[in-house]
Amino acid sequence: MALFQKPPESLCILRLSALGDVTHVVPVIRCLQHAWPETRLTWIIGKLERRLLGNFSGVEFIEFDKRGGWPAVRKLNRQLSGRRFSALLHMQVAARANLLSRLVRSPLRLGWDRARSRDLHHWFTNRRVAPVAFQHQTLAFLEFARALGLEPGEPRWSLPISAEAENWAREHTGSGRPVIVISPCSSHTLRNWRPEFYAAAGDFAHQSWGARVILTGGPSPAEVRMAKAIANAMKAPSLNLVGKDTLEQSKALLQRADLVISPDAGPAHIASALGTPVLGLYAATWSRRSGPYRSLQLCVDRFREAARRFRGREPEELRWGTRIETEGVMDLIQPGDVIEQLRTWRAASESPPGGASDTSS
Repeated sequence: MALFQKPPESLCILRLSALGDVTHVVPVIRCLQHAWPETRLTWIIGKLERRLLGNFSGVEFIEFDKRGGWPAVRKLNRQLSGRRFSALLHMQVAARANLLSRLVRSPLRLGWDRARSRDLHHWFTNRRVAPVAFQHQTLAFLEFARALGLEPGEPRWSLPISAEAENWAREHTGSGRPVIVISPCSSHTLRNWRPEFYAAAGDFAHQSWGARVILTGGPSPAEVRMAKAIANAMKAPSLNLVGKDTLEQSKALLQRADLVISPDAGPAHIASALGTPVLGLYAATWSRRSGPYRSLQLCVDRFREAARRFRGREPEELRWGTRIETEGVMDLIQPGDVIEQLRTWRAASESPPGGASDTSS
């Protein structure tokens, strides 16, 4: 039964991280804004994740510093003091988020179903979304809107990007030839592909179509090392922007790209939300659950082989959301697999709309 028969006065969303998961929350916000424009929306969110959303209108953001310790908790408590919400949408199952949810005063506390709960998440909620087996994360988050009494329809994002960032991206991408952006790193290192494999894919795109290959990522030492290794292994030229762009500029770059190559990481989901095709690399995780939502057909997915080899089971027999972050798992994806998908993508991008052929003479 729907929790609300008429628009509530206020809703509090609790989802701190990570970048990819924050993009999954955005369609819920867009659904709420469309259906209940007068409802006040407050989102408790991590500091980095707030930067990703930029000039996102119609939402009050309360930033939480995940590295701030008890002072950050006390600050959040002060910010929520004296406030009461019609409902809390508790979208994060991690222990820290569960504890922080106690600071939100609301009679209705909507959380995940038991199958998708962990760290005693169900102790901190009094309502649950409907259980749906084998559901992609983008659609799973939209179950919160459905539980409130709405029919979400197709996910909508409309992520804002500043004009300054768009100009920066335009200067670095140029025009007249395809732009392939390689975002090679996940924060989970065992999801990352080999640098020489990325290099082979980049070289193929450059040799086949004259593609401009751009490397992007954060400033961490691991990401800098990875980008350097890819650039050194490539025969073709590449533009290494790893650690040299802001999050807003990176977002604009992902939007300007013709194609993004990435493992299961935030940039894959950001690019997909922006409408850019993503060739996702999946073996440690399953694209059926966490692939780039608009590009699932482009993913190279070897999770089934990984489940059989490293767990001795079929993926459907594993807990939904299982990660097989094991040494060598990403080697199940070979450069030839990605090159085949590059050909598929290029053929589709060159086809006339609707697949019609030109029969004029």
